[in-house]
Amino acid sequence: MTPTFVPTAPHIRAARGSRALDPPTSSSFAEEKRLCSLLLSTAGARLPTLAAKRPWSCDTFVALPDVTADGSMLLAKNSDRPAKECQPLRYWPRRQSMATSPLRLAYVEIPDVRQSWAHLGGSPYWCWGHELGLNELGVGIGNEALFTRDLAEHVTQSRHGQPPPAGILGMELVRLGLERATTAQEAVSTITELVAAHGQWGSGVPGRPIEQGAYDNSYLVADPREAWVIETSGHRWAARAIRTGTYAISNQPTIRIEWDGASQDLIDHAIEAGWWPASENRPFDFARAYTDPGTPLQVSHVRLQRSRHLLADATRHGKITFDQATRVLRDHYEDTFLGGPYFTAALPDLMTLCMHDSPAGFTWGNTASSAIMLMPDTPDQLPHLWWAAATPCTSVYLPIFPAAASVPNALALPAATVVAERPEDVATATYDAQSYWWQFQKLLDHVKGDERAWMFNDRQPQVRQAFDPLQQRWALELPDIQREAVKFIRAGNAQGRKLLTQFTERCARQALEICTNLIAEFDRKMPLA
Repeated sequence: MTPTFVPTAPHIRAARGSRALDPPTSSSFAEEKRLCSLLLSTAGARLPTLAAKRPWSCDTFVALPDVTADGSMLLAKNSDRPAKECQPLRYWPRRQSMATSPLRLAYVEIPDVRQSWAHLGGSPYWCWGHELGLNELGVGIGNEALFTRDLAEHVTQSRHGQPPPAGILGMELVRLGLERATTAQEAVSTITELVAAHGQWGSGVPGRPIEQGAYDNSYLVADPREAWVIETSGHRWAARAIRTGTYAISNQPTIRIEWDGASQDLIDHAIEAGWWPASENRPFDFARAYTDPGTPLQVSHVRLQRSRHLLADATRHGKITFDQATRVLRDHYEDTFLGGPYFTAALPDLMTLCMHDSPAGFTWGNTASSAIMLMPDTPDQLPHLWWAAATPCTSVYLPIFPAAASVPNALALPAATVVAERPEDVATATYDAQSYWWQFQKLLDHVKGDERAWMFNDRQPQVRQAFDPLQQRWALELPDIQREAVKFIRAGNAQGRKLLTQFTERCARQALEICTNLIAEFDRKMPLA
């Protein structure tokens, strides 16, 4: 299956050779100056009351094989969600079904497929869909919330008693792409066809009505050989192939005047709605036409530019490594003119890539999980991801392989719901002492000390001292374990899967042991008076 793209027109030029995909070539000083100007220009702005409660944040980037140290495709995401919304990582085996059988989602039913592909998925505890995931064939997907003109109109209509028909949540589209695609292009086709047919009207936030919890979505989709960005607005979409270098997305459209596929009526819809002048001679700009002008870009553009700057800086000094990817995901504007947070990262003064809940309420929560997916294009390596529970600056990345066909039980807790539930109806998350995720949330709370995070600056470096050598050791062990496992897997020997499973289980035990010890150590220390 290939993407069902519309014909290319003069204003829909292929991205091949486009400089827009190249990393910035300006100096670090110029990038710092640009970020400074952007922050100063928005310093006095106030977010509307509703806007402060909207589900923004999440940051995703991809680095293509031409700029990664090991030649693998690298896809990474920080999933930002409401504070203490548990986000386990689960393994989903292949599912057999009748092609005509209905598949129940949160708001709609769609036809199922005869066979789904096995995959790893990081999901809010209540959600059938995923924030991020990697399937057995090396297709990885991460999504971002977008706030578009279509969405703004739908919210207005709903508040006047005329809501649009319910659709498919962006997280559900991530999972459907993973289940149904053998390549990135197939995932693009799957997602865009479902968006066109059903739209995305629904709440992505537990306990919130649709008007407060709805958002459109963008996606980064990758396999070992290619990567795509998809950006949507209601039932419409644009998609662009990323052919070299790096590409980052946040909570704003990034596709401008060049794309490789789009809805047939993408331009006509914008003109008819009055979002783009019919007489305009300049090339049609998707982001300019479809971005909601009532949504302040200060909440997304600074983070997007920070991702771009860090990735560009890494490529200027060589190839992007796993450690550099973790540096991006753990960033709080350290090594900038800001000098990092004014007080602590856990008492944020700005929205950062590694997100922390703010007592002032301008962030909507924490980074709930973080993942770095590696998709090699060589027969002696396997697709795998490194996954961190809760905020990556206080966590450690575990190596996990889809080919293992399992994850440690603690990672998958709480157990998944049997059928998709409407987000408005789900129960609040509760602490589970057996859950890996909840132990790292507990560690984050202990590192902070209290809501004002008085202890964070002292304790967070201790966490890194404990976890960083462990993560480095796992990274050194992984190639040999992977090489041995591949030999068994090729021979049809179950020992290969066992090796991968035992490796991840051992890593999880070691991580939990250190996590538990740190919590106990922080418990023993006298709290601040």
